[in-house]
Amino acid sequence: MNDILISIGRTCIAYVLIMIIITMMGKQISAQATYHSFAVSIMLGSIAANIAFDLKLNVWAMIGSFITLSLIAYLLFFLASKRRIFRRWITGRPTVVIEHGKILEQNMKKLRYTLDMLSQALRQKDIFDLQEVDYAVIENDGKLSVLKKNVYQTVKRHDLSFLPPTSQQFPVELVMNGEIISKNTGETPYTEAWLYQELQKRGYELSNVHYAVVSTSGMLYIDTYNDHLSSPLDIE
Repeated sequence: MNDILISIGRTCIAYVLIMIIITMMGKQISAQATYHSFAVSIMLGSIAANIAFDLKLNVWAMIGSFITLSLIAYLLFFLASKRRIFRRWITGRPTVVIEHGKILEQNMKKLRYTLDMLSQALRQKDIFDLQEVDYAVIENDGKLSVLKKNVYQTVKRHDLSFLPPTSQQFPVELVMNGEIISKNTGETPYTEAWLYQELQKRGYELSNVHYAVVSTSGMLYIDTYNDHLSSPLDIE
């Protein structure tokens, strides 16, 4: 009877610890969107299970281990949110596996991603014919994102009034967290000089730009830190 009461108490402690760390770290750990968050969630779950059920282990030692791992994970998440170099190491980068309808075999080999896996992922998106695909990207969470060719895309409202573009391109990120991505701006036509010129036209300073990307249609989208929204949606 005493062991049952102890187990119940330790289970409550484990639950409280799990809820605290999920609240602190936010949705990225619950979504398990990266290798890092996936590994952290597994380790935290294992430690919490031992706290709850393994009465032979010292509960305070396990709590100390839980808190230590949580602080390490929180620090890495924090660094990833502040610097792109840390984010690239911690969260990884998406990998293009189809470009302009052509399968990039070398990229697939690096990921150990087979044609069978690609075909299955496409079918799960209701794509049974590879010729419909213009771009396909393996995201950090292992899921496949697909951009169809123009002729196979779903008709949208604006398509009823305007002709679809004759060509499209893969999105090119130019600014992230106020920092220019030199790898992408070093290639024409989206040079740093062009970017500064476009920002000047719109009355923006680079320090106020949160995110800037050239869309698939070649249009420049800019998101600033100051959104001028008096009541933003999805505030928790």
